[in-house]
Amino acid sequence: MKRLIVVTLLSVVTLFVSGCQPTPQAPKKPIIDKNLPTLTQIKFLTDITEIGFEWKPVLNENIGGYYVYRTEANGAKKLERVATISDRYASHYVDTKLKPNSVYFYRFSVFSTNGRESIPSKTIKVKTNPMIESVSFIKAIRGLPHRVKLVWRPHPSPRVKSYIVEKSNFSVIEWKTIATIDGRLNAEYIDSGLKDNKTFKYRVRVKTFDGLVSKPSKVVQAGTKPLPPVVENLKASYNLPKKILLTWDPTSDKDFAYYKVYRAINPLLFYSYIAKTKDTKYEDLINKNGESYYYYVTMVDKDGLESPRQKTSVAGATLAAPFPAYIVSSGFDGSKIEISWEPKDNRAVKFEVIKEYGNKKKIFTNIRKKSFVDYDVKRGVEYTYKVVAIDKYGLASNESEKVVIAIPKN
Repeated sequence: MKRLIVVTLLSVVTLFVSGCQPTPQAPKKPIIDKNLPTLTQIKFLTDITEIGFEWKPVLNENIGGYYVYRTEANGAKKLERVATISDRYASHYVDTKLKPNSVYFYRFSVFSTNGRESIPSKTIKVKTNPMIESVSFIKAIRGLPHRVKLVWRPHPSPRVKSYIVEKSNFSVIEWKTIATIDGRLNAEYIDSGLKDNKTFKYRVRVKTFDGLVSKPSKVVQAGTKPLPPVVENLKASYNLPKKILLTWDPTSDKDFAYYKVYRAINPLLFYSYIAKTKDTKYEDLINKNGESYYYYVTMVDKDGLESPRQKTSVAGATLAAPFPAYIVSSGFDGSKIEISWEPKDNRAVKFEVIKEYGNKKKIFTNIRKKSFVDYDVKRGVEYTYKVVAIDKYGLASNESEKVVIAIPKN
């Protein structure tokens, strides 16, 4: 309450004398009149950059006003006239634009209407108040995505108009103002749009309504949230029919949300995002045999941050069709046609034989042997045979080279 009374009094004093303080002229050697009264019992109130004085006015009709002299404790020893108050009824003066926490010396004298001056008052030693401190508590919250949040305790002084937020890189100390937060009760700032896993330093100054800026608060530092870890041990299959199976190690990241799967037809080309999953495997269904693709998998956390991709993508492929069989013998023995073949790999578990003659076509399926006997033949007809190998998944090879057997009429 005492502080509020002081501030109010100084405001009134400033308004009172603002109209009666012409710009002081260069001091001249005063003509001292010992008969003029000397000011005594001069009172004062101090502020950060202002000092207010009060005295009992001298109301004699030959009094013209008052002179104010001042010097700094660390400045010139001689007091210099800083104000002329040309009204004997004035009883207040406010000296402004002073340095905070600094000592000044003052003297006051009375001057008459004919330009004479009284013996000056006793020298008054006055010290301005120290500059208000910055915020007493400040905290930087780390681990947020693309941002750092600052919170501080609102300043207790009603003089505070705003907060000045300053920032510096962690490695190079170069402070820059990044925000001014108006309102004494506003006590947070979010520095957004930052790079991942970067650390910064922050401090806060307070600014008063009359434009005074405090020294900085203590320095706090915080870093942005790092990206999730790279997905490890990514593998892709190459021996499954009509699909490619991707597998990888589970993450231990507590902020895990899901995985993203990307695919390309060439490792140097653009990768398309094809799937989102919380599992540690993914089946890419592809309705082609022997089709190959390249993959990488990333992890996304609950804040939407996505991990870096693997240094090298993995290649996977669907199972290719079995190799075609090749016919090793064929012939007609007078009553039947018999053909035999050999597969080019060991995948075939059964075979199909395609028989063509004239404009007709027959397919014999589920043949488990490596030979085929056809009794349904006639003389004077030309027959064509081809063999298809089929594996355990039902994948069929291309047709073998054909054999043509022409049965003579006789």
